[in-house]
Amino acid sequence: MNASVSRVPCTVVTGFLGAGKTTLIRNLLENAKGKRLAIIVNEFGDVGIDGEILKGCVDSCPEENIVELANGCICCTVADDFVPALDQILSLNPKVDHILIETSGLALPKPLVQAFQWPTVKSRVTVDGVIAVVDGPALADGRVASDMDALQAQRAADDSLDHDDPVEEVFEDQIACADLIILSKSDLMDAAGSARANAVIGEHVARAVKVVPTAQGKVDPSVLLGLGLAVEGDIENRKTHHDDELDHEHDDFDSFVLDIPSIANPDELAKRVALAAEQENVLRVKGFVEVGGKPMRLLLQAVGPRVNHYYDRAWTAEDDRRSRLVVIGLKGLNRPAIERILAG
Repeated sequence: MNASVSRVPCTVVTGFLGAGKTTLIRNLLENAKGKRLAIIVNEFGDVGIDGEILKGCVDSCPEENIVELANGCICCTVADDFVPALDQILSLNPKVDHILIETSGLALPKPLVQAFQWPTVKSRVTVDGVIAVVDGPALADGRVASDMDALQAQRAADDSLDHDDPVEEVFEDQIACADLIILSKSDLMDAAGSARANAVIGEHVARAVKVVPTAQGKVDPSVLLGLGLAVEGDIENRKTHHDDELDHEHDDFDSFVLDIPSIANPDELAKRVALAAEQENVLRVKGFVEVGGKPMRLLLQAVGPRVNHYYDRAWTAEDDRRSRLVVIGLKGLNRPAIERILAG
């Protein structure tokens, strides 16, 4: 049998914080059309939220097919974390047809793809394609994150920074490695905004890469899976900022977990989360919250001041019903101030 046929294809889904990677993957799971899928979820923070969002949502990917790598960037810990996770998935019975890898918003895809060149990895799996998800409304406003003002203020105050904006470097490296770019939240842009977003992408993409506009992460799986590109063999043609570096650090970012009491009004909590994003260097907030008197679990996700929340499922007897929020932002997050804001 041809080696490329016998190897399990892997799709790497990369993109900045809150761009819509998890929404895209959930849509893939719900429309798998009989494919047996597995997922490696890389969470930047101490509590895995994205993996929990995906668990048990469809039959195509049962809970045991989801492996979470929490509190660390997958591109920094490939040998320690990624390979054991891959071993775990490849040992599943029945065997999986396709593996999805959701990187953290801070991860650079190229070091991960390079790991697929290792002999013990290359003989078993191949990179079907790299998908970069970008935040359409943010790009239309000339930003890669929802709160660039706070980012620029932090950068200006830090005399140790002698290179380009690190957040923009992450963004540029992600799309430089992409085979397909998903322009998310297209329903929140008019034609002019969409044109501006596409122009920003065009400035940074050196290769001929298609840009697919989406709303709610809805893309036909045939567009994303089965590309058959064997990216690990073409990685040197994807030039990034970190090509001359042995490794990289994420010292420009902080994250922590907040335990909060049960709440009575989700809208009030959403307002406080938005306020924290505006007043502090918060890029992302996500977590599960207990609402008093409600049997359902509230899922809250925020990108800067944009906050969404909904009841995703009923609490179970096995659940830890503590309300916990992962807060991700720029280095030097003022945790006491954020706690005061969220406490109201």
